[in-house]
Amino acid sequence: MAEIDSLAATARWCEAQRAAGRRVALANGAFDLLHVGHLRYLRGARALADALVVAVNSDVSVRASKGASRPVFPASERAELVAALACVDRVVLFGEVDASAVIRALRPDVHVKGTDYTPETIPERALVLSLGGQVAIAGDPKNHSTSQITSWLERFRP
Repeated sequence: MAEIDSLAATARWCEAQRAAGRRVALANGAFDLLHVGHLRYLRGARALADALVVAVNSDVSVRASKGASRPVFPASERAELVAALACVDRVVLFGEVDASAVIRALRPDVHVKGTDYTPETIPERALVLSLGGQVAIAGDPKNHSTSQITSWLERFRP
């Protein structure tokens, strides 16, 4: 199981990985109601580097971006589920809506987003490139989403 740690400790871990000649990828998201699309995204991200850090949005930042009814599960549980995936090496929680602060601290070799983005539409693209990193897209087509799942479940609510 991957370690869930602070941003500062994760930054030191990333530095040690790079000092050992390993490439570090960063993926981020809410990971609310973990589904196969999340797994395929994270496996794809891990395939692009030697180590994968996943930044999981805090409850406050999920509400800010997804609405008052989200997240379904608290950040600590979402982080624990992500950390249990074999493709994940490290997990960090973050409170912002975008991953800019995490990118500045971790300086990943590659910042990976899912297929609902293109390399040109990644919000943090300019920052990543300015730090000498790359951006990439991973995962299968966006045919799975927590929003779709919660909408489907709403139909069965009494």
